[in-house]
Amino acid sequence: ADAAFPALAFETLGYQTAHFGQGRWNGVAILSRVGIDDVVTNFAEGIEPDPDARVITATCGGVRVLSCYVPNGRTLADPHYAYKLSWLQRLRHHLDAVASPARDVIVGGDFNIAPEDRDVYDPAKFVAATHVSDPERNGLQVLLDWGLTDLFRACHADADSVYSWWDYRAGDFHQGRGMRIDLLLGTAGVADRCEWSVIDRNARKGKQPSDHAPVIVDLRA
Repeated sequence: ADAAFPALAFETLGYQTAHFGQGRWNGVAILSRVGIDDVVTNFAEGIEPDPDARVITATCGGVRVLSCYVPNGRTLADPHYAYKLSWLQRLRHHLDAVASPARDVIVGGDFNIAPEDRDVYDPAKFVAATHVSDPERNGLQVLLDWGLTDLFRACHADADSVYSWWDYRAGDFHQGRGMRIDLLLGTAGVADRCEWSVIDRNARKGKQPSDHAPVIVDLRA
């Protein structure tokens, strides 16, 4: 929750922060060492606000940054799936309100969508399931068509079996049963400056790790 966010601890490390959280499962944040301004929590004015804390926007060192937590969807028959598709549509409208493809923009977070079949360990296991359905992937493609590039894939066009999420159950991480659902998307100006990208699998190891691994990109100044 916002009141529990350790902003002072990050400030001692040189980071300014913007946080939008509710506790429990929902919350997003941006940390920056190059400044934070023009913060927008939730969707922009004029777009139906979301009941959950799932998107925050700020400008950091000239880059417009959106931190997102896209709804899971649960199952194709669940109302949460329709909510997910609607949320993606609102995110697209939000981009028009807070950014422009002509600017340096990064949209990152847990998208709960595997962009291609090679981004899941066994496509046959996900038939008629969320995260890979055509409407979800179409919703992601609409964002890309706005003017965004999948920065990891731009750096690793031929990389297969590279994932960012593994279920806690049944030893999925050690068995390589993962999905690439955490994405950093950038406009052309960002993509041109992107020197490398990596998914840090080592962060998924150890005691009580997150089930997600960090996705990192390095941009030229």
